Amino acid sequence: MLKILKALIATACIGLAVVFLLLSDLKYYTRTPVDSKSANPNASVFTIVPGDSFRSITRRLTDSGIIHSPFKFRLMARLNKQDKRIKTGEYRLSSTQSPGEILAKLIDGKVILHRLTVPEGYNIEQIAQLAATAGLANADDLLAAANDPQLIAALKIDAPSLEGYLFPDTYHFPRTVEPATIIGTMVRELKTIFTPAWEAAARQAGFTIHQVLTLASIIEKETGDPGERALISSVFHNRLKKRMRLESDPTVIYGISDFDGNLTRKHLHTHGPYNTYLNTGLPPGPIANPGAEAIKAALFPEKTDYLFFVSKKDGTHHFSTHFAAHNRAVKKYQLTR
Repeated sequence: MLKILKALIATACIGLAVVFLLLSDLKYYTRTPVDSKSANPNASVFTIVPGDSFRSITRRLTDSGIIHSPFKFRLMARLNKQDKRIKTGEYRLSSTQSPGEILAKLIDGKVILHRLTVPEGYNIEQIAQLAATAGLANADDLLAAANDPQLIAALKIDAPSLEGYLFPDTYHFPRTVEPATIIGTMVRELKTIFTPAWEAAARQAGFTIHQVLTLASIIEKETGDPGERALISSVFHNRLKKRMRLESDPTVIYGISDFDGNLTRKHLHTHGPYNTYLNTGLPPGPIANPGAEAIKAALFPEKTDYLFFVSKKDGTHHFSTHFAAHNRAVKKYQLTR
């Protein structure tokens, strides 16, 4: 009986020693990168998509030279119950990173972010093309999201489209981002810019937020010199007060399907909701997505008596208070060399 007990104790000791050695080896593996001293580490963009199994992920990591011993990598993850917590996305991984660091990165979802810079005055279609060029979304899918009634309602926007509500800025998104997330991020950024003080100013001026964004989008598209925004705004405010038509070329262009760059008299005389040469007041919605300065100009115009402006073909405008002076400016800057 004593011999049996001694044998059991010896076996248990050997087992414990084996377990200790295995755990020590696994601990060393966790901390040791494949290329700890390499001047040219094996770095790559590693993509995990929905449906990838943990086994296939470790196999591809091994094939890429980022880790060795996929068995130990899987064991390391499963002992810590982390094999089910891997997040999808693009990762920048290197063979100089330890397996522990790599696993932590995959669990934390520290994916590569791609820049999306939206210039002031871009419309929804242009933004959709930017997102497509950046590889973040299909253009048609982004357009569909921007016009999705359910998403618009969820974002608490009272408009048929999100044109004008996508704030121009530089954003960073993972490659796997959904179109609705891109759209929602831009709308929420606008809401942080459009402060309660601006909302109060809009109400005091008798405008809704939608009308402010509509006017701001026109100002944005008419402005060549940023310093003129408030002056251009004053012209439109003065014309609205006098119930004069805004007569803004960018609004007409926005209403033309497949505009070829040549605005004609026929276009100006073609009826449509965005033709401010024929319709009085603001068009039904924004014609672009204005930046903060254009919105500010729409809310706080310069105090002037100007009713007209004409391009001087150098990015600036000549402003006039009456039609005769405006005609002279048109002749000077538009009809002569």
